Amino acid sequence: MGNLLYVIAVILIILWTVGFLGYHAGGIIHILLVIAVIAVLLRLIQGRKIF
Repeated sequence: MGNLLYVIAVILIILWTVGFLGYHAGGIIHILLVIAVIAVLLRLIQGRKIF
């Protein structure tokens, strides 16, 4: 489960980067970025390694 959370966070960050550079998706990409950051922060708070 924890590994899946990290994979989802990485995918969301990549999607945000593509959307930011392409500038087509608007606010949805930024919401995905926030979700990815929250996922990484939850892993840090739980004391698990990110990598």
